[in-house]
Amino acid sequence: MGETVTSGRVLLVDDEQLIRAGLRAIVDSEPDLVVVGEAGDGAEVPGLVARLAPDVVLMDVRMPAVDGIRATTHLMSTVDKPPKVIVVTTFENDDYVYDALLAGASGFLLKRARPEEIVSAIRTVLAGESLLFPSAIRRLAATHSRGAGRDGLAAAGLTERERDVLRLMAGGLSNVEIAGELFLGVQTVKTHVGNVLAKLGARDRTQAVIRAYESGFVTPTG
Repeated sequence: MGETVTSGRVLLVDDEQLIRAGLRAIVDSEPDLVVVGEAGDGAEVPGLVARLAPDVVLMDVRMPAVDGIRATTHLMSTVDKPPKVIVVTTFENDDYVYDALLAGASGFLLKRARPEEIVSAIRTVLAGESLLFPSAIRRLAATHSRGAGRDGLAAAGLTERERDVLRLMAGGLSNVEIAGELFLGVQTVKTHVGNVLAKLGARDRTQAVIRAYESGFVTPTG
């Protein structure tokens, strides 16, 4: 008997129907993913999320009525267990992208991304154990860094081991890769990552890395 495949439920939000159709074809072609709904504007997102319970929302960042940033902010502040949000944009250095990450998005996709990149991105945020496009997120975070100095996260009370884990998270390493670097078990790394997120008040790895850069704890060269 074959194994039961658990599908990741995906909601598509974009004001261009052609874009939604293309994304639906890509996502629905995968055995472990399924599109459960579509929206043409961010205003429709709260009702669809409540009704369809998606695991991931592919969210256009620029829409005419309610943009992806406002829609993401609303989700993160009103839903007990919000879905992962991947913002979809034309330009990776767009300030809208950084604002969306601050609002709670787990990462972003470029509209010119290849089908395999889109599928990989969805699976990455579903797994939650590595950053989505870490180098691009690091560049954005570094560009917006406030440069508060190396002790910028001192108030969070991170242990030395948790600081080590956060530095490696900021480098884009997965839990397995961090375990190899620090000679720890993967479950131990997961525990440290959980502690880091809790102490920083971060929803996920992306939020933690952004805070590490903004505080100056991690710098573009360090």
